Amino acid sequence: MNAPAQGGTPPVVVLAGNPNVGKSTLFNRITGLKQHTGNWPGKTVGSAWGHGKADGWRFLLGDTPGAYSLFSHSAEEEAARDAICFGGADAVIVVCDATCLERGLNLVLQVLELTPRVVVCVNLMDEARRRGISVDLSALENALGVPVSGCAARDGAGVEALLRRVRDVAAGKNRPQPRLVRYAPDIEYARDRIAADLAERGASLYAPFAAMRILEDDRGMIVRLEAELGVSVREMRAVREETERIRPERAREEAAAAIFAQAEQISAACVRTRPGALARQARLDRLLTGRLTGLPIMLLLLALVLYITIAGANVPSEMLSAFFAHAETWLSGALAALRAPGWLISMLCEGMFRALGWVVAVMLPPMAIFFPLFTLLEDLGYLPRVAFNLDAAFKRCHACGKQALTMCMGLGCNAAGVVGCRIIDSPRERLIAILTNVFVPCNGRFPMMISLIGLFLAASWPMAALMLAGVIVLGVLVTFASSRLLSATLLKGVPSAFTLELPPFRRPQVGRVIARSVVDRTLRVLGRAVAVAAPAGLAIWALANIRLSGGTLLSLCVGALDPFARFLGLDGAILMAFILAFPANELVLPLTMMAYLSGGALAQPESTAALGALLSANGWTWLTALNTILFSLMHWPCSTTVITIARETRSAKWTLVSVLLPAVLGMAACALTAVLARVFSLAP
Repeated sequence: MNAPAQGGTPPVVVLAGNPNVGKSTLFNRITGLKQHTGNWPGKTVGSAWGHGKADGWRFLLGDTPGAYSLFSHSAEEEAARDAICFGGADAVIVVCDATCLERGLNLVLQVLELTPRVVVCVNLMDEARRRGISVDLSALENALGVPVSGCAARDGAGVEALLRRVRDVAAGKNRPQPRLVRYAPDIEYARDRIAADLAERGASLYAPFAAMRILEDDRGMIVRLEAELGVSVREMRAVREETERIRPERAREEAAAAIFAQAEQISAACVRTRPGALARQARLDRLLTGRLTGLPIMLLLLALVLYITIAGANVPSEMLSAFFAHAETWLSGALAALRAPGWLISMLCEGMFRALGWVVAVMLPPMAIFFPLFTLLEDLGYLPRVAFNLDAAFKRCHACGKQALTMCMGLGCNAAGVVGCRIIDSPRERLIAILTNVFVPCNGRFPMMISLIGLFLAASWPMAALMLAGVIVLGVLVTFASSRLLSATLLKGVPSAFTLELPPFRRPQVGRVIARSVVDRTLRVLGRAVAVAAPAGLAIWALANIRLSGGTLLSLCVGALDPFARFLGLDGAILMAFILAFPANELVLPLTMMAYLSGGALAQPESTAALGALLSANGWTWLTALNTILFSLMHWPCSTTVITIARETRSAKWTLVSVLLPAVLGMAACALTAVLARVFSLAP
């Protein structure tokens, strides 16, 4: 992670810390930016830069991914280490969680081996007080030998005092003398000998730290040193002799044990916990992650969120549909008054504008309800408990339990879920998570599922919510099955070990949650869908209005697809709608209606009852609705997600697999459902 190029040379300050200690919250507080934060580990999967200011002092602030150590076991740890080692930092802020200080001290002690220009920020002091935990900051500062400052980044308490101490360190006014970890005498001798050789050769990196990484056979660090020095590190005399005497396994074990022991000792001296203060958290965790209670509570919460979304979105959607219908009439009249030709009026109003109106009307209400509810659960700290509950199932599929977190992100947008897969360390397991994220229905697929369940499969909104929850559970089961299939065929391997932190439950800040979910999620996803819907509406209008051999291009394509689609329990109009809706899943239903009405414009029903009547008149039954929902759950990703997969995998092969895998599984599921229904005379 290198600081972005800019005019002048302001001081560079780097944030480091474990996952979920509030680094991104502190970054946003200092810079005024809006990087997404959440109460679960791994929210920051890339670097972010912003400008900060304190009492007239300006600096450049970098936020690194959360890391438990600098030993580069994962991409996040390597990025954090490189930012400190090679990012030209004038000061490093290591953020710790006051509610679990010992874990953060492991990283602090490693950073102190790399640079003395460190300020330790003990964040979440307010949470610690609420939980009966007190941290003696003066004792901690004496034990570490570097400045220590407490704060509560969410409220801004203590941030100004922190920045004043950072300014003094970066400007050289305060020169900390850190108390470093002591290792076994023979390891310290080997480290010092290698460090002296590196210093003589002009290594820019802090030599003792680099020497320990060489003893541990840190291949990434060795490659960076060889590129800088222009020599083979292993051929250096001191390295050759000392690595023969001390094996890498012993060096790693000794280093980890010494750091852990010192962190434990410092924490015991500086932290006091009120007796029984952690009992409530433990009881909640036993309830939410228990073998008998964890999964039922998870399903109940899912059904409740979906019920509120379904019941609350119906009326606003109809109001927005009516608004856009009136707006379209006004726009058509305005264009006619300007003497625009009829074909242009039809293209702009019945093609582009109607597509935009449909997307906004069907997406905005459910998103405006679902995203705040989802963000409340996220802020509360529930999502890591979901990953914990599903971890055993993912292990049996030879996948990673962190995949559950990326699936939760996929409920909002599959493209965001794909990007979120960066939190998975193993390249094999990360690729499995990317390829299977599409089986979690994104927000763009919910409106059609809700409509079809209500029209053909459920008699009440509570029943509809249960059925929609069942569809999502089916998507999770398909994710398990496809992950196991990939692990046994294209991506063979065994599940890797990883650290899953269960963060403390925190009281959500409801106002900020609503504002963040509306601005950062709802409007962002809606904006992307609108940007895609406008050109898609134009292309669809052209297909519906260009005529060949007595029919439109759209009707000819529908007729060609109909025999195969009937075998799947669908029809040609439905299958064609899925193909044309590749840019945006929200357009499947209006495209289907346009094909049924044989019109040259996207259809927009006046009510849910009118939609049901139109579909029934074109031969829809419960089987058609069920298979349409199944195919919506299991079909190719939208264009935005495909582009994101191509960018994340950098592979045409895996991008193609991401399209073919869900399409084949979806067609197989629909064909099987249709055949069984006909064999048992459940459908015509």
